[in-house]
Amino acid sequence: MFIQCDDKELFILNKIARAAGQLNIPAYLVGGFVRDKILGRPVKDMDIVCVGDGIALAHAVASLFNPPPAVNFFKNFGTAQIKVEDYDIEFVGARKESYRFNSRKPEVEAGTLEDDQNRRDFTINAMAISLNEKDFGELLDPFNGINDLERKIIQTPLEPLQTFSDDPLRMMRAIRFATQLNFTIEEKTFAAIKEGAERIKIISQERITDELNKIILADFPSIGFELMYKSGLLKIILPAMIDLAGTEYIDGKGHKDNFYHTLQVLDNISVNTKDLWLRWAAILHDIGKPATKRFEEGHGWTFHGHEVVGGRMVSKIFNKLKLPLHDEMKFVRKMVELHLRPISLTKENITDAAIRRLLFDAGEDFESLMMLCEADITSKNKQKVKRFLENFEMVRQRCKEVEEKDHLRNWQPPISGELIMETFNIPPSKPVGDIKNAIREAILDGIIPNKYEAAYQFMLDKAKELKLQPVR
Repeated sequence: MFIQCDDKELFILNKIARAAGQLNIPAYLVGGFVRDKILGRPVKDMDIVCVGDGIALAHAVASLFNPPPAVNFFKNFGTAQIKVEDYDIEFVGARKESYRFNSRKPEVEAGTLEDDQNRRDFTINAMAISLNEKDFGELLDPFNGINDLERKIIQTPLEPLQTFSDDPLRMMRAIRFATQLNFTIEEKTFAAIKEGAERIKIISQERITDELNKIILADFPSIGFELMYKSGLLKIILPAMIDLAGTEYIDGKGHKDNFYHTLQVLDNISVNTKDLWLRWAAILHDIGKPATKRFEEGHGWTFHGHEVVGGRMVSKIFNKLKLPLHDEMKFVRKMVELHLRPISLTKENITDAAIRRLLFDAGEDFESLMMLCEADITSKNKQKVKRFLENFEMVRQRCKEVEEKDHLRNWQPPISGELIMETFNIPPSKPVGDIKNAIREAILDGIIPNKYEAAYQFMLDKAKELKLQPVR
């Protein structure tokens, strides 16, 4: 076997080879499994191309296992899928495709293995391993993909402009593979991406966003964002990020390039978390800066309120990108709106009330917020970075002390709206909200402790002001 497979994988591949032999259908292991095995990366997906009926082969393979796995197939596409243990195996008949320029739907017909390899996106994905008796395990590599793997190069098997025109999503895939594998996109291939960038507009937003999220989840997502920026794709996909780029000077005073600052924050946070939404918070934390940028005489550049403006932009960006608009979006917006708060708490003489408000507003996302704030330190001055980190550690300690005393994280009010209505025999109304808010503010300001008895008495006092009497 050209690639190094474990016993479980060889067992599965031998079953596929046996079924293909029984049907007299040539079969090949292709694409990502071959590539990642050569690179020594973990793999759980197998793609099988056969010169014949892929659905029939999938049924034949399934019948050789006990118990046989379910076969999910799509007759219109000629594809089938089975799951064996923790491996997803997809079967498809070899095919060739031709496209009209104004359509993403190819005209498809049955083809040879060579036809199938010709339509692959990149040379490193066009390698195949024979599963046939006469040459089982042999590498079939018509475009020298093995050499491109060694050179760490992404390039297309055929003319790149045609390859990207056939399926413009391949431009995003080229950048995604370059990011995940830390490869370089070959010069002519990258030039074709720049030339054809506008054609990405015919691809559905869902498919684009899926590739974008895979880039964001890479070890160093900044690689992908810089490639998208330089290719022109980012201007189409996420134009608000382009507005962050560049610096401006007045009277010798300039501000940092917020685009490259954002990429550094994204890489910083990616060292510590695989959480996609926290990484999105890093991407968008300064997105409101272009709209709030001002030059103040005698002071320099300011971005007052950029966290508020940025927070409002989050839902619009998520909506455009077809990202989830519920808990995930709310979390990112919360991080963007709060990301300056811990910095303000590093100053001297910060009150417990300010700490309480941060704990209350951050709630269960306090640690995520602090992680974002620490990632936001991008100074090249090591002493400055050390000082900022020490300050944040002080904030953490203060928060821990206040939390232990006041229990404000994941805070639930000691007095509910239902209790207020029952005590004063009133329906849902403005006075109920006023009393609840007054109790909350009193606790946050340290006027009363976060305890039922104190809150109940405060409720009675507040009700008197509103001319409400408890029901006896």
